[in-house]
Amino acid sequence: MRIAVFSTKPYDRAHLAEANAQLDTPHELTFLEARLTAETAALGGGHDAVCLFVNDDASPTALDTLADGGVRLVLTRSAGFNHIDLDAADRLGMPVARVPAYSPYAVAEHAVALLLALNRKLHRAYSRVRDQNFSLAGLEGFDVHGKTLGIVGTGTIGTVFARLMRGFHCEVLAHDPYPNEEIPRLRGTYVGLDELLERSHIISLHCPLTADTHHLLDAAAFGRMQEGALVVNTSRGGLVDAAAAVEALKSGHLGGLAIDVYEEEADLFFEDHSEEVLTDDTFARLLSFPNVLVTAHQAFFTTEALQNIAETTIGNATAFESGSGELHTVPAP
Repeated sequence: MRIAVFSTKPYDRAHLAEANAQLDTPHELTFLEARLTAETAALGGGHDAVCLFVNDDASPTALDTLADGGVRLVLTRSAGFNHIDLDAADRLGMPVARVPAYSPYAVAEHAVALLLALNRKLHRAYSRVRDQNFSLAGLEGFDVHGKTLGIVGTGTIGTVFARLMRGFHCEVLAHDPYPNEEIPRLRGTYVGLDELLERSHIISLHCPLTADTHHLLDAAAFGRMQEGALVVNTSRGGLVDAAAAVEALKSGHLGGLAIDVYEEEADLFFEDHSEEVLTDDTFARLLSFPNVLVTAHQAFFTTEALQNIAETTIGNATAFESGSGELHTVPAP
């Protein structure tokens, strides 16, 4: 099978090539640095499948172009699939296959790291010490031990995060329309979203981006939080209304924000823009706050996760081609 792999970096190529080499009959991989857009979709012509990442844009126009070029399968190197228009894919008879679970530990552990770094202001302390400033003023945090933790989304990643945070003896509140029986075993309690927002000292997001969860944390949600609450988002940028977060930070009501994802990240993350002017005013404002910590969508970025992503992606392609084996398709809408 010929596969056009969009949005590739050296680490993608290395892991995908290694997984592909394990096959008796390897696929033919064409690695492309370009993101998939309506304008670049023609690069997928002549291939049987395309392989995408989270900031590719598989819009109806892009998918139409791919189908016209002979593409029969969409593979995504992610668990989420909000970057793919499923209605258009279904109309074109083009299955969408994903990586449902690569390493929940990678993302959950990064969420813990963000929380601890934000709370204890490690990003500020690191910069100070490098400038030989050893003052502790402004670096005060709080004991995470015994605090109330709100987890929105208790799938695999959210549940691993809950398990890790039990080591801090937090009171765990959870919210999910599909409760996970593991949460009560971890002495967690399911509550409504409003109650979770009102009672939690720390809120961590681990849910998919859907029409129902878009801007889940908006101005009203930030207003319901207790003063000084910390928010961590390692899931999808669109869960947080960034402009509303800026206002909550400006007022001092929101105690801190740690994000690995951003709603308008597609033109920012995974690239070096250090020599350019930052034109996203909302993102620039977020970066100006001392109590905001941003990483560039790296929560998934561990050796184990990259290996699992590559192996599952290649496995999906093989299962589609052979008609046997496990093909992790996204259900048609």
